[in-house]
Amino acid sequence: MSGCPYFQRKFVSTSKQNPKEDESDDSQTGINKASKGGLIYGDYLQLDKIVTSQVLQSELKGNKIHDEHLFIVTHQAYELWFKQVLWELDSVREIFISGHVRDERNMLKVNTRINRIVMIFRLLLDQFAVLETMTALDFYDFREYLSPASGFQSLQFRLLENKIGVPHNQRVPYNRRHYRDNFRDQESEQLLHSEQAPTMLQLVEQWLERTPGLEEDGFNFWGKLETNIFEGLRREKEKIEQKPASEIKEEMMAELIKQRDIFLSLFDEKRHDHLVSTGQRRLSYKALQGALMIYFYREEPRFQVPFQLLTSLMDIDTLMTKWRYNHVCMVHRMIGSKGGTGGSSGYQYLRSTVSDRYKVFVDLFNLATFLVPREWVPKLDPSEYTFLYMAECCDSSYCSSSDDSD
Repeated sequence: MSGCPYFQRKFVSTSKQNPKEDESDDSQTGINKASKGGLIYGDYLQLDKIVTSQVLQSELKGNKIHDEHLFIVTHQAYELWFKQVLWELDSVREIFISGHVRDERNMLKVNTRINRIVMIFRLLLDQFAVLETMTALDFYDFREYLSPASGFQSLQFRLLENKIGVPHNQRVPYNRRHYRDNFRDQESEQLLHSEQAPTMLQLVEQWLERTPGLEEDGFNFWGKLETNIFEGLRREKEKIEQKPASEIKEEMMAELIKQRDIFLSLFDEKRHDHLVSTGQRRLSYKALQGALMIYFYREEPRFQVPFQLLTSLMDIDTLMTKWRYNHVCMVHRMIGSKGGTGGSSGYQYLRSTVSDRYKVFVDLFNLATFLVPREWVPKLDPSEYTFLYMAECCDSSYCSSSDDSD
């Protein structure tokens, strides 16, 4: 017992009346491991490289501008966070690509990492407030030293867009050129490779297509939903027709017809394929069915984790759109309608990127269009049908009920 400091302090405290006498100077003693060659904080984080990498172009030109330091540090911080986002995104894509997502125990890992990306983007939005402490005149003092560098040349952000699933044919041309033509050859090759690799959108699409319950010879969610919706619309029409003639009745009937047209479009696969070909929809017809099924049954234990994933993917789209918008507002505030340092139209170009063409999971946002009263949703009877996990569900075939398990 005499060799253990904890027991020594405990023993002394019971034998002395004055608590101050319990305190020992030994607690302040230690070994200076840094002096003995051990790994220290600065070496572990490579701080000698990080904190000395702020090279002010204005200072090199003999006219040191104070706020250029803030400009550099803020953008370097952005790039470090982009690197972390790519790290998390690549790990999630690998789980999907390797097939490990079929083991649903890995879905917690997927959700955790996707949610981490969401948290990082929220932090990146807040970072604008720091940069905006710099006035337009402060920026003007050193802006000339930046040309022809441009934020568009952020390789990591372009890679991030590609890996999430921004279609290259939906991009707004930059300087009237294909976006890859604004990068060095090696960087352009990286971008091309990222376009050819499976995107998060494609991987999620394949995952949604395996949603259990879509099988026509099983639960047949889609078939039952179509029957229920049009039966519900028919009953609503009968109720409206029984009302006395009035402007309100006409408005209700017009709204019902509009709703019916929306659902006719939903259950028309050819119409869906046409919308995909024009870029208005991104998911396959079956993946859209899976997403809507998850939405309707999100309170069921089997679908809670998938619903959380879809919600987080929309959060990423939302936050990236907000990031673009904040960037547009900041640029407008700093340079007005001047051209960008990289040769673009500046504010006008950036404003054109804040649109649905840069939204990857736009179909998930549009699911709210197809929400219906709960009584129209096909009822689940656990005694008759137990949903398979996607890990157990064969790609397009329905496994027998004897193989079902929770």
